[in-house]
Amino acid sequence: MEFDEIIKDIKNNKTVLQMKNFRQHYDTSCYEHCMNVAKYTYLICKKHNLDYISATRAAMLHDLFLYDWRVKSSKSPRFHGYKHPKIALENSKKLFDLNEKEKDIILKHMWPLTLSLPKYKESFIVTLADKYSTFIETKEYYKHNYKLQKIYRYAYVFLCLLVFRIV
Repeated sequence: MEFDEIIKDIKNNKTVLQMKNFRQHYDTSCYEHCMNVAKYTYLICKKHNLDYISATRAAMLHDLFLYDWRVKSSKSPRFHGYKHPKIALENSKKLFDLNEKEKDIILKHMWPLTLSLPKYKESFIVTLADKYSTFIETKEYYKHNYKLQKIYRYAYVFLCLLVFRIV
């Protein structure tokens, strides 16, 4: 598949694979999140005849910060939401030769939280794909947990009925 070819060198890079060790949204790893954003970006940019190659590659790298942002430590900076795009860009530049569009996408994917306005249409698309992916990942987490709560509730009722029937 073309999508896999575009990001093959990125998704198999040992530093990028470390993103699997960090949660991004609930049960979703940073790697999975970036993969989701890259897939949405690829589909949207390809459909609209935009630079889907640069956009897809940058989407796969947009959260390459390699720390658990929920835990206060020397690696995780204060104000993660504002600072991680620069960290991701620096990490990405060390590993890959990025063009100007890819740099803009990674650096500005948190707009409007970070005030710098994206320069390219592809940057806006990655920004929106990032927000959409976050929404879907959050929704799936709560949907799964709601189902578990229902199961536990029914199990509790069933156990109560058993106990009261025995007594």
